[in-house]
Amino acid sequence: MNRKRAGLALTASLAMVLTALAQPAQAEELVATRAADRAGVALAQSPDESFRRSATTAGAAGLFYSSYQRTYRGLEVVGGDAVIVTDGQGRVHDRVTADTARINVDTRPTLSAAAAKDIALKQLSVVDNVAERLVVLAGERPALAYEVVLTGWASEQVPSVLHVFVDARTGAVLDSWDEVKAGTGNSFYNGNPVTIDTQQSGSTFSTIDPTRSGVRCGRSSNQQVFTGPDDNWGNGSGTDLETACVDALYGVQKQWDMLRTWLGRNGINGNGGGFPAYVGLSAVNAFWNGSAASFGRSQDGQRQVVPMDVVAHEFGHGIFQFTPGGSGGGGNEKGGLNESTGDIFGALTEHFANNPNDPPDYQVGEEVNLVGNGAIRFMYQPSLRNHPNCYSSSIPNTPVHAAAGPQNHWFYLLAEGSNPGGGKPTSPTCNNSTVVGIGIQKAGQIFYNGLLRKTTTWTHARARVATLQSAKALFPGSCTEFNATKAAWAAVSVPAQAGEPACP
Repeated sequence: MNRKRAGLALTASLAMVLTALAQPAQAEELVATRAADRAGVALAQSPDESFRRSATTAGAAGLFYSSYQRTYRGLEVVGGDAVIVTDGQGRVHDRVTADTARINVDTRPTLSAAAAKDIALKQLSVVDNVAERLVVLAGERPALAYEVVLTGWASEQVPSVLHVFVDARTGAVLDSWDEVKAGTGNSFYNGNPVTIDTQQSGSTFSTIDPTRSGVRCGRSSNQQVFTGPDDNWGNGSGTDLETACVDALYGVQKQWDMLRTWLGRNGINGNGGGFPAYVGLSAVNAFWNGSAASFGRSQDGQRQVVPMDVVAHEFGHGIFQFTPGGSGGGGNEKGGLNESTGDIFGALTEHFANNPNDPPDYQVGEEVNLVGNGAIRFMYQPSLRNHPNCYSSSIPNTPVHAAAGPQNHWFYLLAEGSNPGGGKPTSPTCNNSTVVGIGIQKAGQIFYNGLLRKTTTWTHARARVATLQSAKALFPGSCTEFNATKAAWAAVSVPAQAGEPACP
């Protein structure tokens, strides 16, 4: 028999019970999705196209966000997705489509699948598995392509699930992206003792969360959870892997509770599901691979890379993946926004937990001191790590961790302002303006509900418009939050966009 246990550990979180959707909410979602499906018919640009609803996520202010996948002559269109925003009364609030030219391609390949695989194999140093399918790759010049998925290793101890798009006529490599997102990066971090949710089966306890589906922690070497005859875990050492699992479970359980309580999201994937954490990588890093988070060690080998903000960062990649538009495509600019999303969820989780052993802040990974140089990133002033504070035309060609800078800076300004006081750091603006913050909980709500409008072609400009729409919907009786969102984007040099909303 499985029982929920509040396991004592040297780290963890208080148990919180997932609440089910009430019947009226389910009825409203049904009305909203039917309205979205009707509106989705009009998205097709030709009789060869169709749109299929892939998911619906309930947001705040009574809105529902339905994501749609496009097909062309029966083939999936990668980068051709859309989001339709509706409410429980069947009203359509918005339609957001990924940027792509009109599709008119021959769906008969002249290049064989075997030849496409051979071309793709040159893109990854060590390959363990290969899979391929024929798709239409959207964009400025839509093309028939083979999507070849290579599972293997980019370098020693750095895993890869690389998607390579090979032109099905010419053999040219058109695009590629990697599912693996590498962080730079009782309890050791969170105090002793702490409580974590663990599982009991008979006389055996395990590091499986019985209330948050899919959440568990084990060794990276064999992906097996820790078990024992009692519900006491870890010894508080920075080199002990059982202790590392205490910290990992504490972080993801606090993140899960924050998502529910502050943002109204049901689990990491939005549908009540979570993912495993694995500890003990020998790499000086942490990874999200599309279905699990794996955590390594500090460069000196004295600490595991599982402080709360790093754990929430890696699972934040999962949230980005399981919101409309996914994590694929979009180049380095979307990759930077993905990295920033992880940092933002790390900050939100720290502030929600408000643990005095790891006080909430806007630094990333300062507790683990990964390479002996302190924090990995500073959200209030990214330039402290030579990352850009401000958006510019160079961001799409900036490495993804550095490209996180402008949105991280925007979020700090929105939450705390440029001169927050109270011991919090000042944050220089790119236009020398003064920004007044609205608090991290409101900032998180605006950010998250903007994320629900994401498409494959996600950019800072689109994020600006989406968060302004979010602020207006979430706080209809006030322009304070809207104006702060707008001012924060201007303060990081993301300018006004055509068609963006106004308040009132």
